[in-house]
Amino acid sequence: MTSLIEFKLFAPYNKGAALIGSFSDWKEIPMEKGKDGFFRTKVELKDGTYQYKFRVQSKSWFLEEDQWVNIVDPYATDIDDPTQNGIIRIKDGEKIVDTYVWKHDDKPLPPDHALVIYEMHIADFSGGEPDRYVRGKYKHVVEKLDYLCDLGINAIELMPVKEYPGDYSWGYNPRYFFATESSYGTTAELKALIDECHARGIRVLMDGIYNHSEASSPLTQIDHDYWYHHSPRDPGNNWGPEFNYEHYDENYQSYPARWFIGDTIKYWIREYHLDGIRYDAARQIANYDFMHWITQEAKKTAGTKPFINIAEHIPETTSITNIDGPMDSCWHDSFRACIVEHICGDTFDLERLKDALDGKRQGFMGATNVVNYLTNHDHNHVMAELADREIFDEAAFQRRKLGAVLVMTAVGIPMLWMGEEFGEYKYKTIEPSKIDWSLLGNDLNKNLFYYMKGLIHLRKNNYALYTENIDFFYENADDKVLAYCRWNDKGSRVVVVANFSDNFLGGYQIPHFPATGTWHEWTYDYDVEVGEAGLITDLGEYEAKVFVWS
Repeated sequence: MTSLIEFKLFAPYNKGAALIGSFSDWKEIPMEKGKDGFFRTKVELKDGTYQYKFRVQSKSWFLEEDQWVNIVDPYATDIDDPTQNGIIRIKDGEKIVDTYVWKHDDKPLPPDHALVIYEMHIADFSGGEPDRYVRGKYKHVVEKLDYLCDLGINAIELMPVKEYPGDYSWGYNPRYFFATESSYGTTAELKALIDECHARGIRVLMDGIYNHSEASSPLTQIDHDYWYHHSPRDPGNNWGPEFNYEHYDENYQSYPARWFIGDTIKYWIREYHLDGIRYDAARQIANYDFMHWITQEAKKTAGTKPFINIAEHIPETTSITNIDGPMDSCWHDSFRACIVEHICGDTFDLERLKDALDGKRQGFMGATNVVNYLTNHDHNHVMAELADREIFDEAAFQRRKLGAVLVMTAVGIPMLWMGEEFGEYKYKTIEPSKIDWSLLGNDLNKNLFYYMKGLIHLRKNNYALYTENIDFFYENADDKVLAYCRWNDKGSRVVVVANFSDNFLGGYQIPHFPATGTWHEWTYDYDVEVGEAGLITDLGEYEAKVFVWS
């Protein structure tokens, strides 16, 4: 059985276009331009898999006028990496991406305020085992999902998985916006990973690059200045041709760059059932009109499912998440900078600490408006920061635990970078850098893992930590001690008492405790009676204690 399959290419100001493919022995099939700016042709094809490209007369300024160039379909959903050809699959006379059948769409997923996010890079997340087996694909992440469930993670954030040149990259150089990175596995294997996450109640967020593309992306070859700014607006922060969201085409009554990126986002949510997007380099996108529109389109496409839009805007700005802001949340980079400096002993500044722990003091509005972290792919692991200051072994792990308490009990959504839950110590690098899973064989690393697991359990199950309520009820600049209470209206309370000094504080008194009676210390698992004089407790150097009202 053969069917007529349509191929189309939007190239409104280009003179000519043709289709070439394995189905025509790579001979040209002419395409005709319609009034809507699309070149079209139809080809009779049997069910099967084919490779194809378009040939188009370019309007890009860096090529000869009307020069013919071969390009991949900007809407190609799969790429053959060695040839850089687009792949099209036909089944039952229709274009398909793959034959994957979703199994777990009915499973409930956590709301935004309950999230604990785990950021990972597919290639580096697995394969650091002692056996040196290669690993590093979607299917190998599936093998570790039970580990993430045990840790308590309920959202993973994938660094970009759109097709990029070569076999290893962080993915911030996307060449093809509809195709998945082939070195990680097939489109069906990515869907299987997301489906298996959903089966376990884990949401999947994807890192989206909508500020720029890689230089050889198809749109740059068709008509560079139709979709992109002619030249970088901020040459010091430029990673490739920048989408021009201001450009409006009167003839077609559309914003071409917005239209294209809107199509990509709707495609990924429909096809891959995503639960959220992190928008890379929002400061460089610099167009709130576009961001308002795109986040609404994303939510409309997701329908009734929970969906979160998170901006990476460094330095952060409250305007991007507040009442008139386009995003639900943003990376809270000032939190990272402040807390890392404090646990490393570089500084002690009570007002800065309180600003970090309570984003409302900085002008953020609610409990889900910031994502708090101590590191991410752009920064060194905290253990590396401590090592730079010659803090090692038990002292380093003690300070790392203090940081963990602050991330899990601050106002906002907590996030971990892969491996930090057990004390990975690597420096930031854009070279391949597998997590060293063998560290879990060491007592200190294993102990940190269980400590983190306990805090994540508290974060997810104590509703006081879902709120924006925080009261700094005790502070002592001389002793470097800060105490705060988180609560909700139903009577849940969590108190954190943190010592930011290298002094052991025996029998330390915290007056004006939120309530007298029995409290449970969470990290060491014991009960303590608080009387009228307040709490009396021992505080180790660089130690936090967590008291839960029982």
